[in-house]
Order: sequence, then C-alpha cells, then structure tokens
Amino acid sequence: MVDPTDMPLLVSGHEAARWIAARDSGETQWNGTWDLGRTTETMVATPDGIPAPGGACVRWESLAHLARHPHRCSVVHANGDLATLHHQSSETGRQCNLWALETGAPTLMLAGFPMHRTKGTDPWTDTLAKIAAAAPVQGSVLDTTMGLGYTAIAAARTALSVRTIEWDPGVVAVAKANPWSRELFTNPRITVETGDAVVVCAALPPGSFDVILHDPPTIQLAGGLYAEAFYADLHRLLKPRGRLFHYVGNPGSRQGATLTRGVIRRLHHAGFRAVRTDPGAFGVVASK
Repeated sequence: MVDPTDMPLLVSGHEAARWIAARDSGETQWNGTWDLGRTTETMVATPDGIPAPGGACVRWESLAHLARHPHRCSVVHANGDLATLHHQSSETGRQCNLWALETGAPTLMLAGFPMHRTKGTDPWTDTLAKIAAAAPVQGSVLDTTMGLGYTAIAAARTALSVRTIEWDPGVVAVAKANPWSRELFTNPRITVETGDAVVVCAALPPGSFDVILHDPPTIQLAGGLYAEAFYADLHRLLKPRGRLFHYVGNPGSRQGATLTRGVIRRLHHAGFRAVRTDPGAFGVVASK
C-alpha cells in the first residue's frame, strides 16, 4: 500500500516554467501544484525561490534548469534540491521515468518509448478509449501489463476486481511515486502482482476473467507478449463470451498496419472469435 503522506513532492518542467513566468510578470502569489496537477495550492514567491510543504525552498536557479526540460519530472528533496524522477530496472537495465504533459496525467517512458498516446490526446483519455473498446468492463478483470496503472484504475471503477501484473521493478517504483497512480495501491479492488505476465498467466486457472486488457510495451521490448502461445493462454483464462482488448498502436501507420494484421492472425489461431479492429482505441477487440 502507498501512504499518501509518503508521496514525494514533484515539479515538472512545464510547472517550473509557469512559476518563473509568474515571477517575471511581477506576481508574488499564484496557484501551482506539487503533485503534477492532481491538486493545486497557493505558491508564494520569495527572493530565493518557492517555499515547499515541509519547509524546503526550491531555488530559482534549480527551477530555471528544470524549465529547460519541459517534460521532466523532478522530486523535491528536503534541502530544496531537485532530482529527476527515474529508475533503472534491476531486471532489464532499462531506464524508467515520468514524462509530463502541460496538464493532466504524465506518461511512462520505458527505454525511451512512451507507454501512452500523447499526440492529439493525453494518457488518461487514451486509457478511457481502451476501456470503452472493451466495454462493459465488469466482473473480474485482468490487466496484463500494469505500467503506471491507469488501465487498472479505470477498470476498477466498474469491475468487481482487477488483477494487474508488472514485471519491471523500476516501473513499479515510478508508479509508486506518481500521484496519478496512487489509487493503484489504495483501491481494495485492485491487486498488484509483480512478475512476468507470461509466467503469471500460465499459473492461473482457466476461466478466471470476464475481461482481459492487454496493453503491452512495443513489440521490440516485449515480443513474448505478442506471441500466439501467450494469446492461447489469454483465451484459456477468459470465461465463455469473455472479451479481450489488445492495444497495438496506430493501425493507420505502415508499421501499425503490419503489426495489427499479425496480431489478428495469431488471435484467430489461438481460438478467439469476432476479432476486429477498434481504430479509435488503436487496438483489436476479440471474444471467446
């Protein structure tokens, strides 16, 4: 579980730039955020910087450096220093970090790949499109790849239970520090399991889930999660008439179209029926 009082104070490059612009325009107070926009409070400018909850003062020089990197998310230390929020996976050696947008929920960058759509949308809206594609999301739900947990959080609003799996301990660490992921660790309907989704799913009993939400990293990072053998296991785990949503990326792009055709073919071979694309959610929907 995550204690909300243990969540770090975070500042994005976008937020730092807003604070500097407010100061330069002559303002001495304004609304700002220490949790990437989940809540706002009054910021008070001093000659040295911005006082933070807990007594630290974030210096203007640190904010100016951060503002040169708009998408960066930095943790506020007790002495007021800023440090980039990132982790290196002990399993893969891959870098995991938060990537902030101007407003709303950040996405996860894993080995340089964004884990949500951000062009023309935002990570939370992207998540809701996936949930809508699998609707109704009720009963027992499996979320095969947790990431920042937005899919599990959204699914738990209508489902009885959600089981979500994450292999990378670096990703779990980033999610625990992300204010937008807090409900992942506090909602009693969500169970977080650490492990390889292929191994975890192989050990689960057949017919365990009404809905499976499969939103794997890019195939370059997780080829096994696109394999026909894994799809067959997901088919085994679904209850009769259960539904699967599989995110594949932009079906309109050359690479996305090729990947989508392969996914559809393997899902059919694995036993799924009524396999179709959902262009709005950049995915494929199938049923058992």
